[in-house]
Amino acid sequence: MMTAAATAADRAVEYAGGVTAPEQPQRPVQYVVEYPEGYPAVYEADVVLRDGATAHLRPITPSDPDLLVAFYARVSEQSKYYRFFAPYPQLSDRDVARFTQVDYVDRLALIVTVGDEMIGVGRYERTGRRTAEVAFLIEDAHQGRGLGQLLLEHLAQAAREHGITRFIAEVLPDNRKMITVFTEAGYKVAREFEDGVIMVEFDIAPTDTSFGVMQAREQRSEALSIARLLTPAGVAVIGASRREGTIGNALLRNLRDGGFPGQLYAVNADTKASEIDGVPAYPTIRDIEGTVDLAVVAVKADQVADVIVDCAFKGVRGLVVVSSGFAEIGDEGRKRQRHLVGLARSYGMRVIGPNALGVINTAPGVSLNATLSPLMPSRGRVAFFCQSGALGVSILADMVGRGLGLSTFVSAGNRADVSGNDLMQYWYSDEATEVVLLYLESLGNPRKFSRVARRLAGRKPVIALKTGRATQGVPLGHTVRRSQLPSATIDSLFRQSGLIGVDTPGELFDVAQLVAHQPLPKGRRVAIVSNSDALTLQALDTMAGCGLAVAGEAHTLNAEASAADFDAALREVFADDQVDSVVVIFTPPVQSNGAEVAQVLAAAAAGSEKPVLSTFLASRRVPEELRVADEHGGAARGSIPSFSSPQYAVGALAKATQYAEWRRRADSRIPEFPDIDTVGAEDFVAEFLQRHPHGADLDDADRQRLLSFYDISVLPAFPVLSADEAVARAADLGFEVILKATAEQWRMRPDLADIWRHIHDEDDMREAWAEMTRTFGVASDPGRAQFVVQKMAPPGVPVVISALEDVAYGPVVTFGLSGVATDLLGDRSYRMPPLTTVDAAEMVGEVRAAPLLYGYRGSDPVDIPAIENLLHRVSRLTLELEEVVRLDLRSVLVAAQGATVLDTSIRIAPNEKPRQDTPARRLT
Repeated sequence: MMTAAATAADRAVEYAGGVTAPEQPQRPVQYVVEYPEGYPAVYEADVVLRDGATAHLRPITPSDPDLLVAFYARVSEQSKYYRFFAPYPQLSDRDVARFTQVDYVDRLALIVTVGDEMIGVGRYERTGRRTAEVAFLIEDAHQGRGLGQLLLEHLAQAAREHGITRFIAEVLPDNRKMITVFTEAGYKVAREFEDGVIMVEFDIAPTDTSFGVMQAREQRSEALSIARLLTPAGVAVIGASRREGTIGNALLRNLRDGGFPGQLYAVNADTKASEIDGVPAYPTIRDIEGTVDLAVVAVKADQVADVIVDCAFKGVRGLVVVSSGFAEIGDEGRKRQRHLVGLARSYGMRVIGPNALGVINTAPGVSLNATLSPLMPSRGRVAFFCQSGALGVSILADMVGRGLGLSTFVSAGNRADVSGNDLMQYWYSDEATEVVLLYLESLGNPRKFSRVARRLAGRKPVIALKTGRATQGVPLGHTVRRSQLPSATIDSLFRQSGLIGVDTPGELFDVAQLVAHQPLPKGRRVAIVSNSDALTLQALDTMAGCGLAVAGEAHTLNAEASAADFDAALREVFADDQVDSVVVIFTPPVQSNGAEVAQVLAAAAAGSEKPVLSTFLASRRVPEELRVADEHGGAARGSIPSFSSPQYAVGALAKATQYAEWRRRADSRIPEFPDIDTVGAEDFVAEFLQRHPHGADLDDADRQRLLSFYDISVLPAFPVLSADEAVARAADLGFEVILKATAEQWRMRPDLADIWRHIHDEDDMREAWAEMTRTFGVASDPGRAQFVVQKMAPPGVPVVISALEDVAYGPVVTFGLSGVATDLLGDRSYRMPPLTTVDAAEMVGEVRAAPLLYGYRGSDPVDIPAIENLLHRVSRLTLELEEVVRLDLRSVLVAAQGATVLDTSIRIAPNEKPRQDTPARRLT
């Protein structure tokens, strides 16, 4: 047994605990926790409940009898009856021992804790090789908060890892809540009524339906947890000060001057005054009589833990920690940061920060400016998330300068708890937000990021700038897993998720101005109306580089063109069905008629479904002359944005056009493959790891066997060590074979011929053997070249399909054409499984060498569906088998009909760091 003395806060830190607060928490009480050998800490999870509060889920331990007995005493007699089908007022010592002592494989119990109290338990017990009985008990006061569904998700995930594929349960007919837990989980549930009991049985393999149910629940709960932070009725600034130039003074002043209509409180342990700058003041948050939903913390780092306990006592829902001195300063700060998050979550509070700039919500009735920036942008439809506090100040200044209206803004600082994933969940259902901007310095959970972003981008434009792509640099204070993948993976992830990726802050706002005010383009055909030849040429050059097409001829007017000339040209292009978007360039002549041109431009564009953007007097915002005012005095939809140069205007239009094409994509689905034997593959992997507990590369026979579970056939290759062996093997195959050197150091060498094709008889083989052993310099030791004999495949184009289990991204599938040149140029496409039909098609088409597959210079097109079929099967394999850490179909010859896999490499190893995004909800 492993024994550790710890406070509740320390345990929360060690196991990333997160629980809601006891009614009146004092300082955490010392207790002893015993974790048995084999305790599966990976099953621990912080979770968000249906009401947005956090809780902690973990396996039960032998040290939990008192916790269990106290929990059971609070459960009603009816709930006990539903669990045991008979009156059961108390647990016997034997019951307690049995329920708390499990093996974590055939018998597993997961509990949910609130502070130092247990509020729910779920368990399974294996009843057969693939089946287990499952049962739950939830404290009555916490029923209806979604604990049953969360426990079911996590039990099912753990059960699948131990070879269990089916759950069974017995439920009394009037226990409708538990029946609902099973029927609404997204599984196909079979029910039978027998002896007064409903027998429920269902497969627990994740399905599109069950995963969709999980995602919907996750979105609702995480969105609500953020809403609790952004819509407070009462705010306390802890560390408030009347001294000018201090952080506490700036926060208090900005909240007050921003027009926050709720209750505002100042907290300062050293103050004896009743107010600070006109705001009621208190020595601690505990002394405040009114409700406090949000605490903005600006005290020294070593004081934050005490503040959190006080906030929990007060019932605070969340914290914005502006204080620095955490992970950004090194190991000591990282420990302090882990303690901060663990302690806050243990009391049910979420944290923005530390080292954060703060949050803004411009919604009527909220008017919250809990930041260090005095700039309060006007109300608008754009939401913004960033991670850098310092950068956040300049971002807000740029937004104000451009007149870009804001709905909400969050600067997460070190991103210790609340992340961009959480905010995207909130903005998905936030009716006040139509456009989302992300300035990302790190990705804590790339798989979840991709999944959540894709869902959001299907509803609203999401514009993202990721810094550090080339260097994989991560700011101090950000804890992330270091990826092995090239920087191109980020770009592919953005494309797959439908994000509008940009490279600079300026480009971020350029695209935002367009999509916030204008409709999305319906195609790539662009009309230009301009009174400057030079600027027209700039626009045309940029269009050519961005893949946009000129609709007809550019309408280049002379420098003295009148408003009437613009009016005639504009009416023509807006009426033309061959025009998808309109770019207007206006530079003022000596006698400026800008106001008149603006009037005709606004009139011509009014009501049009074609986006129109301008370079109007070199303005970088929506000019007043082109503004359509909304009810808040800001720029409404239909306003025409202006850009300082045609390059910026066309660049923004190209990004919006690509996003519009992503939104219009044909129905994209994840194909089903009934011939895949997932269970057989999982059993094979388990058997392999029993033989190779530390992992190993698979030999040819094992590779063939594993791939066969996914119906991927490999053309057999037979090792040979001499010319006689090569002749004999070729004869067995009926000749029409190849001789190939497979040693890694000689594969794909441009100066060596590693394959000898078209071997028809013994003489051909002996000639091939003699020539290749001489070329490779291995005549005296042919084994160094690792020669194989293989049947000839139909002629075609060689491609490579690979999959890698990355510590940060999880499984990633790669595609490219085979060859040294494409390797050196990095001509590869990347996607994260599961792949949809459109994902696979885009993977094939987006590599630069793709024309070779579609009939280049008169050659026959190859079988593209065969490539896509292999991509889907590899995607399924690497998604379902986490222990397949590397898979390479190193040579796939794609012919006009069919594709032949010629060479493979696979490695299986224990996964020391489990994937961060699973079919069970958890905070990461």
